[in-house]
Amino acid sequence: MTVITRRDGQAVRATSPAPPSWWRTRGAQGWLYAAPTALIVGVLFLAPLVLIVWMSLNRWPLLGQAHFNAPDNYTKIADNPLFLDAVGFTLKYTVITTVLLSVVALGLALLVQERRPGIGFFRTAFFLPGAVGFASAALLFYGLLNNDFGPIDPILRSLRIIDEPVKWTGTPNMALFSTITLVIWRFAGFNMLILLTGLQAIPVEVYEAARSDGANRLQIFTRITLPLLRPTIALMLILSITGSLLAFDQFFIFTNGGPDNSTVSMVMVVYRDAFFRFDLGGAAALSVVLLVALVALNALQMRVLRRSN
Repeated sequence: MTVITRRDGQAVRATSPAPPSWWRTRGAQGWLYAAPTALIVGVLFLAPLVLIVWMSLNRWPLLGQAHFNAPDNYTKIADNPLFLDAVGFTLKYTVITTVLLSVVALGLALLVQERRPGIGFFRTAFFLPGAVGFASAALLFYGLLNNDFGPIDPILRSLRIIDEPVKWTGTPNMALFSTITLVIWRFAGFNMLILLTGLQAIPVEVYEAARSDGANRLQIFTRITLPLLRPTIALMLILSITGSLLAFDQFFIFTNGGPDNSTVSMVMVVYRDAFFRFDLGGAAALSVVLLVALVALNALQMRVLRRSN
């Protein structure tokens, strides 16, 4: 910036100091602007990640001195029957939840896709459960389905649908069914919003051209909507699969892993090893294995997405 001043009746041109030479390079400016975010990521993500990896290589009790014992924490994972059962259950839960949640969310998105009177109300109503915290939603379902004071059993009895109380969490199959119902109620609206964004990005002219060529609704859906919606569906699947593999709140609060440890997820095993068995090193090893599996799965999904595009 240039400033004009007066000295002895003559005009003198004074210029402000030029910025340092290192600041004029784009690389230095970029690093400086990114420094706050990099600091937050380093403190809240990278540092705990390094600590978890180091803990997994040590016998790390909750109280006492840690001792290096690599690779014992990893080799004993294969001898943990609860974790192996949890892997099978989590995969089963992930497949069922992902399929049902995707179908319900796509159906809701197609239902509210077109603008018509009152459509804003239905979009809000479908999305509203997504604003409820997951822990709160689990407690809500626990209260609704409780056999002692829940209102669902009396309502079903009054409608003559059931003759005796249903053990919503008393058997492995019913506990899984009830939990999946909770997850669909909680996340269907959120996934609907993702798919609705993709649907509204499809040009209207494409649909009009297909109708003018005589295509029916099924042909339009299978040959236009689904192919053009593929990237959005892939994003929804990545979020759904990752969230299902990391499932914890719904099982910890709603079923507490029961009955007979039939609804114990992989993250619940990590929690139990850390805070019930006080084996932080073993829990850290399980966390690292789970993290590597998630990264590999997400990389595979992204590769399939790029190839399909």
